[in-house]
Amino acid sequence: MTSFWVGKRVRLRGIEPGDAPAFMRFAAEEEGLGDLVNPPRSAEGHRIRAGEGAAAKPDGDRFQLVVEAVDTGETVGAVGSHQADARMGWFEYGITIGAEHRRKGYAAEAAVLLLRFMFQESRYHKCQVRIFAHNDASLALHRQLGFTEESRLREQVYLAGRYRDVVMMGMLADEFARQHA
Repeated sequence: MTSFWVGKRVRLRGIEPGDAPAFMRFAAEEEGLGDLVNPPRSAEGHRIRAGEGAAAKPDGDRFQLVVEAVDTGETVGAVGSHQADARMGWFEYGITIGAEHRRKGYAAEAAVLLLRFMFQESRYHKCQVRIFAHNDASLALHRQLGFTEESRLREQVYLAGRYRDVVMMGMLADEFARQHA
């Protein structure tokens, strides 16, 4: 039997302390996209964050996983559920893929693996995702996955010197099952 966490292109795995350089690279690339502007974190700060992630105990259905390329073993991104309300039946997730690994199918496959776990194994009813309106690639990915735009929060965030809209998208468990049987 193949692992639940392995697809054709990616394997989702726990964070290891050695993932710090990749996380540092992802943070710099996200800022370059205009998605996040945070004070710079030192290499040591990223090392500590990766070490904490590697040693973290499960926090219900909130977790972060590394997206690793099956063919090379290289860390290509991260995916995780960052909010979850089991009583109400919804969760939010996020994904990032390193710049040199985008448009190769890694994000879609990693998202499907995570969504399958949350919908089928953890029995959540709905997934929500918040996407900056200027992130056309992420909007297209989520439409391809079967998400529906549910709302637009006008000028919700201030990034890179201007206010930006945030698009809220959602998918229900039965919609996922129909599209990703």
